[in-house]
Amino acid sequence: MADRHPPAYVHEQTVEGFGAVGLRPLHPEGDATVVHAWVSQERAVFWGMTGLTRDQVAETYAHLATLETHHAFLAELDGVPVALLQTYEPAADRIREVYEVRAGDIGVHLLLAPAGEGGATPGWSAALMGVFASYVLLGLDRRRVVVDPDVRNTKAVARFLRQGFEAGPVVTLPEVDLPDVYLPEKKAQLAFLHRDAAFPG
Repeated sequence: MADRHPPAYVHEQTVEGFGAVGLRPLHPEGDATVVHAWVSQERAVFWGMTGLTRDQVAETYAHLATLETHHAFLAELDGVPVALLQTYEPAADRIREVYEVRAGDIGVHLLLAPAGEGGATPGWSAALMGVFASYVLLGLDRRRVVVDPDVRNTKAVARFLRQGFEAGPVVTLPEVDLPDVYLPEKKAQLAFLHRDAAFPG
């Protein structure tokens, strides 16, 4: 049986008025139920996994865990899962076909957990994104974050722009059809966050 003990945090940060956020590598099997519940909802349609079973979600992230260029993390707020963060090397991803990759770039995909019964606490998404920016730009010593939300996902695009990302071009990401992964063609809004802008001084 696979080890279900969750990995240790790779990044911890306390946000005043929000709580303690810990970021740890996603456990493909141990976290599959939580992630499947998130990606199965209609709100997560742009994540592209709404039709997958729990086991297929586990298999997808087990494959991702074998890659050196793509990584998945679970964010926890005071020990409760609140978001899924994926990082990747743009030079090893289809995004390299549509923009000029620079040294120090890192790509990010972000899925926030559904709000609880009382709804999301005001500012919680901004607080989480601030923690993620600290991890990838400072913790991983990167100079720029690139994101590629589906152009139809206006909420995600607006969220990134509010966080200080600069809008780039609208591009068409090519279809990827490989034995272990299939990604349909996607029209995406590129956006960039520079370390100097996010953390001046």
